[in-house]
Amino acid sequence: MLERKKLKGRTQVTFVLPAETPAGPVSVVGDFNHWNPAAHPLEPRGDGTRAATVALPAHSAHSFRYLAAGDYWFDDEQADAHDGTNGRIHT
Repeated sequence: MLERKKLKGRTQVTFVLPAETPAGPVSVVGDFNHWNPAAHPLEPRGDGTRAATVALPAHSAHSFRYLAAGDYWFDDEQADAHDGTNGRIHT
């Protein structure tokens, strides 16, 4: 799930997954963090989900995926679009 909050000149995007699906650590990686899995690990939230928040320029588009333990890559079904391999988000 993707949550968005408009800020002055930016959009705050929160990437949200269930707490244990998939099991183990998960990071959101994309062109906004140079595909670095250490940059945005998902952290537990009080509502039973885990999330990572990234501030992106307004009116831009970005590719992203999730990377879980065991080198398991997967997409977000709620992405704005898909370009074959990656999800796409438009701010």
